[in-house]
Amino acid sequence: MKKKLILDVDTGVDDAQAIMMALAAPNVEILGITCTHGNTPLENVLKNTLRVLKVCNRLDIPVYRGCSEPLMARKRHAGDFHGKDGLGDVPDPDAPGLELLQKETAVQAISNIVKENPGEVTLVATAPLTNLAVAVQLDPSIPKNLKALYIMGGNIESRGNTTVCGEFNFVADSEAAYIVLDRYTCPTYIASWEFSCRNSLPWSFCDMWLAQDTEKARFMEKISRHTREMVQTDRYQKELVDGPGFNTCDTYAAAAAIEGSLVTESEKVAVTVELEGTYTRGMMVLDYMDLLKKTHKVTIMKKVDLEKFKTLLWNALK
Repeated sequence: MKKKLILDVDTGVDDAQAIMMALAAPNVEILGITCTHGNTPLENVLKNTLRVLKVCNRLDIPVYRGCSEPLMARKRHAGDFHGKDGLGDVPDPDAPGLELLQKETAVQAISNIVKENPGEVTLVATAPLTNLAVAVQLDPSIPKNLKALYIMGGNIESRGNTTVCGEFNFVADSEAAYIVLDRYTCPTYIASWEFSCRNSLPWSFCDMWLAQDTEKARFMEKISRHTREMVQTDRYQKELVDGPGFNTCDTYAAAAAIEGSLVTESEKVAVTVELEGTYTRGMMVLDYMDLLKKTHKVTIMKKVDLEKFKTLLWNALK
């Protein structure tokens, strides 16, 4: 049986890579893609998601409009990283129109798809967690009916990439991250910022990956050009945890959901999210002393099989 996935995205360049990876996996069925604010405003996320599906000839996959702003925090985007439109500011004049979107909202879709497939759906969240937080408040049964939840977000050593101690997805909606980590008691796997840095790939692999003679590779080369130029600057490379490398953050969560044996080292620990600190708002807190008395422990990814990861990435652009 194929693995049934819902992808919750804020489609920038690395979300596009994660979507394409999942589409290329023969053991995966994507039941829907839910969109939210994040890397770029929601309207761009919707357009970008449809562009990715078009280049992969998969416009049959339903796409849903989600939350356009965080629960409480001020809205923020990552235009400097992904381009103002989220996909490198290289628009497609023939991009699909938003009339292709489903009438159902993202929150309704998450609830309905999970109810229709109890115990079978894995939710992969590579965006601020607003859709998931709203969904569980409206339908508290979602976590017990989910097979698993994979999240790209948070940090494990208080190293930030957006604020001093905050990773982008958790900073962009800290209240949502808090709610999700508190109420989603299904098996939960987290690909943190530091984890993605420590499992980055050589730039030489990225060059070969993008040089494949396919429409998908040409699309990816074009939309990621802005990001590649930005991240190879001295300023950005100094922010990386273990030196320079090609770090495609969101694909780690997707890859782990697709291929269970990908993660070779992990640990289980209770977590929460700081909501009040002047410098630490949005930081993920790991409770090694069991002071929170939480029975639900999440799996923190530590290392992956990089050869398997490369294969999944390579196949995404074949």
